Amino acid sequence: MRLTTYTDYGLRVLMYLALNRDRPVTVREIAESYDVSRFHLMKVVQQLTNESFIEALRGRSGGLRLAMKPEDIVIGDIVRRMEDEFKIVECFGDKPLCVISPACRLKGVLNEALNAFLNVLDSYTLKDLCAHPHALAVLLPMPQKNTKIKRRKG
Repeated sequence: MRLTTYTDYGLRVLMYLALNRDRPVTVREIAESYDVSRFHLMKVVQQLTNESFIEALRGRSGGLRLAMKPEDIVIGDIVRRMEDEFKIVECFGDKPLCVISPACRLKGVLNEALNAFLNVLDSYTLKDLCAHPHALAVLLPMPQKNTKIKRRKG
């Protein structure tokens, strides 16, 4: 099972916001901290806002913040909403093309594995992912209050 970059970015955005609960954060700041495309993050942030995981605050001192407590955000819920499909193999689709589909047990085994994967994710929250905030903060350049983040070179 492999998650899309889109879902990965969604999880990272939420982790960043969980580490910065005391202030609004901009998409630019998150993009620069992770050294990823701001354009891609904009789409991710839009969906996270539509799914009510985050709030977008308008105005001069606006930005993003979590819409709920980190302990109330279940990782499995995020993944299910961010991934557009969980079609591990073609027989998960509407029209299986494989000639052995009517007698094959692989689809059932893979479906069981997918459910186990999602059940594990359901047992963790955003709070769990951010259990060591100081270690994460050392790795992510985060501005102090009222300062701007400097863009990494390279």
